[in-house]
Amino acid sequence: MGWDLKSDRPIYAQLIEQIELMIVSGMYPPGSKLPSVRDLASDASVNPNTMQRALSQLETDGLLFAQRTSGRFVTEDVSKIMETKRNLAVEQVNEFLEKMSRLGYDRKQTVDLLQSTEEES
Repeated sequence: MGWDLKSDRPIYAQLIEQIELMIVSGMYPPGSKLPSVRDLASDASVNPNTMQRALSQLETDGLLFAQRTSGRFVTEDVSKIMETKRNLAVEQVNEFLEKMSRLGYDRKQTVDLLQSTEEES
């Protein structure tokens, strides 16, 4: 998965979101070891300190844990991963509903459009 970083928001916040997505999508399954800070930073073309900040926040949030000499690992707490997945999904739904509202759709019209579009596919 490539890193898609934009200049409109803090880089570390975007790194957090993208690593969360990698975890909830299964790219980094529960209990798996993450690459080193330097490797991740190099891959994302960011300063290692910025990557370290993002990873530290993910540790604080409970998605990652560190083992002193072995590196960082994804939590084995599947319920924490599912909670994060749901939170990411809710954010996406809210953004979608906001965009539809700006287009002039109310909730019922949005649901009707989703249903008709799904039936057409």
